[in-house]
Amino acid sequence: MAKPDIPVIGLTGGIGSGKSAVADRFAAHGIPVVDTDQIAHDLTGPDGAAMPAILQAFGPGVQSANGALDRTVMRQRVFADPAARKVLEAILHPMIRQASFEALSQSGGPYRVLVVPLLFETGHYQPWLARTLVVDCDEALQKERVMRRNGLSQEAVAAIMAAQLPRAERLARADDVIVNNGALEELMLQVDDKHRYYLANFAKTPQ
Repeated sequence: MAKPDIPVIGLTGGIGSGKSAVADRFAAHGIPVVDTDQIAHDLTGPDGAAMPAILQAFGPGVQSANGALDRTVMRQRVFADPAARKVLEAILHPMIRQASFEALSQSGGPYRVLVVPLLFETGHYQPWLARTLVVDCDEALQKERVMRRNGLSQEAVAAIMAAQLPRAERLARADDVIVNNGALEELMLQVDDKHRYYLANFAKTPQ
């Protein structure tokens, strides 16, 4: 798969770090944002392109009443069984990469943002990227946000975080970092600053 022809910023961060808020701010600046999580949801929604292969591999028990993937059931399956996780990834990852590439290639703008929660863990998207941007926050705050937002127990959040790259390693691999430990206004100012930086580096015409 070829590299997209316009610079792509890979946006990532641990669960609850604030990736969505950062992505929304880039979008408000008119920057095309492609979110691999949203693509995955579309692929596994009612009549989603990935559902026939998932049902063939896992059976009807992973399908909800509306025809979409029952994400709670599937999450329990893949956390309990690493082999099941590999089967699911083998189905979804190529489809997500293809859809992501098509969306990036069809977007305009001086640069684009690709949101990948497990950017460094998978390594699939690195060849496409001009830079990587990590949204970081204190781990205690991260856990608190996820528990409040998703209604998960502390143990469940810890299990999700354990499946992700350690914070220190994620930061070490980042080209750029936004710290989300404070108010939303502080986060937005940091995104605005990064946007100006990327425009200065990647814009083909004066903005």
